[in-house]
Amino acid sequence: MTAEPSYETAFQALQEVIEKLETSELPLEEALSLYEKGKMLSAQCLAILEKAQLRVSQLNPAAPAEDED
Repeated sequence: MTAEPSYETAFQALQEVIEKLETSELPLEEALSLYEKGKMLSAQCLAILEKAQLRVSQLNPAAPAEDED
């Protein structure tokens, strides 16, 4: 079982992917591969942030929930 990367690790990797995509003339297959990796890293970051938000709201149940609309 592999451990989930920390938010900081996943976010740093995502930033590196974005930089490569923005600053490099990459072959299509490599660009697509990096894009897929970026989408995966973005989803990991979002999941980590959602877990953190849930923990905070559980620790402070009196705080009003933010409306996501």
